[in-house]
Amino acid sequence: MATPRSSSPRSDALLDSAPLLGGGGRRRGALRRPSLRGTARLLRQGGRRAMREPSLLVRETAAEQLEERQADWAYSRPVVALDLLWNLAFILTTAVVLVLSGDESPSVPLRIWIAGYAVQCVVHMVCVAIEYRVRHGQRGGSSMAADEERGTDGSSSSIDDAGESGPHGRIGYFASVAKHLESANTMFSFIWWIIGFYWVSAGGQVLTHDAPQLYWLCIVFLAFDVFFVVFCVALACIIGIAVCCCLPCIIAILYAVSDQEGASEDDIRQIPKYKFRRVDEPEKQSVTMIESSGGIMIECGTNQPIEKVLAAEDAECCICLSVYDDGAELRELPCGHHFHCACIDKWLHINATCPLCKLNVRKNSSSSGSEEV
Repeated sequence: MATPRSSSPRSDALLDSAPLLGGGGRRRGALRRPSLRGTARLLRQGGRRAMREPSLLVRETAAEQLEERQADWAYSRPVVALDLLWNLAFILTTAVVLVLSGDESPSVPLRIWIAGYAVQCVVHMVCVAIEYRVRHGQRGGSSMAADEERGTDGSSSSIDDAGESGPHGRIGYFASVAKHLESANTMFSFIWWIIGFYWVSAGGQVLTHDAPQLYWLCIVFLAFDVFFVVFCVALACIIGIAVCCCLPCIIAILYAVSDQEGASEDDIRQIPKYKFRRVDEPEKQSVTMIESSGGIMIECGTNQPIEKVLAAEDAECCICLSVYDDGAELRELPCGHHFHCACIDKWLHINATCPLCKLNVRKNSSSSGSEEV
C-alpha cells in the first residue's frame, strides 16, 4: 500500500501562501495562527521510526490541509478586523502615555523603545491590510481556476501561466513586498524586545519613581509579547501531537467547521465499498496464499464481487492507525489506496483528494462517468 509520493507543486504553493506571520509573531500571535509548516518537516524527519511510511504521508497531507484552512481563517474579515483593532489599541495607548508622561525623566531611553514598538504595530497593520486586499482580490480568480481544474490538465496549466502575467503579476509583487516587510518587522521585533528588556532591567526599581508610567507600559508590552509567543508555541505543539496521535479527531473538527466544497455524496457513493474478511491460519493453509496475507477485501453490492488479498502490513487504515477488524467496511479509491469508510468519507467531504497520493476523486469520477455515457 505504501506508494512513493511525488512532490506536488500545488501543495507547495499552499504552504507558501500561508499568512504573513509564522509561529514567531509577537502581540498579534494569538490573533493569527501557529504555523504548521514545520510540523510536516518534523513528521518527515522524526516520524519515520515511529510509524510506517503511508501513515506518515497521510499526516503530512493533514498538516498541509490544516495550514490551508488556517490561512483562510487567519485572513477572514473578523480576524483581520480584530487584529487591526488590537494593534490600534497599542498605538493609541502609546500616544496617550507619551503625552501624559511628559514630565518623567527615566535614566534609560524608554520613550524611544515605546515609540519603536508603536512603529512596529503600524508596519504590521499596513502589511496585514495589503495582504487582506490581495487575498480577497484574488478570490474570484481562484474560484475560476478551481472550476477549470476539474477539466483537463492542459487547461489548468494555461490558467496558471496566465496568472503569472498582467495584473496578477503586479498583485503578486505587492504581496511579496508585504511578506518581506512583515518578515523583517518580525525579526526586528525580537531584537527590539531584547533591547527593551535590557533597558528596563538596567534601570531597575529607580524607574518606578522617576518614570512610573513609561516603566509600567514597557512591562505590559514585554509581558504581552512573552505571553503570545508561549501561547503560539504551545498551540503549535498541541496541534502537532494531535495530528500524529489523533488524526480522526482533527478530521472530524475540520469536517464540522468546513466551509469549502469537497467531494459530494454522489462522488463518494461511486467509490467502491469493500468488506474486510480476516483469513484464519487453517484457511491460509487450504488456500494458496502468501504467508504474510492479512485478509481479503470483498466488494459489496455486486453479483460477482471482486476479492483482493491484502498483505498483513497493508491491512490497516493509515488515517486512524487501526488494524482492519473482521467485517470492517472499507473504501478503495481509484488510486488503489484503501481506508475505513468512516475515516475516508469525512476526509473526502473536506478535501476530494486521496490523503496519500492526492489524486482528485471528483476528476476521476467525472471522467469515468463520461466514458460510461
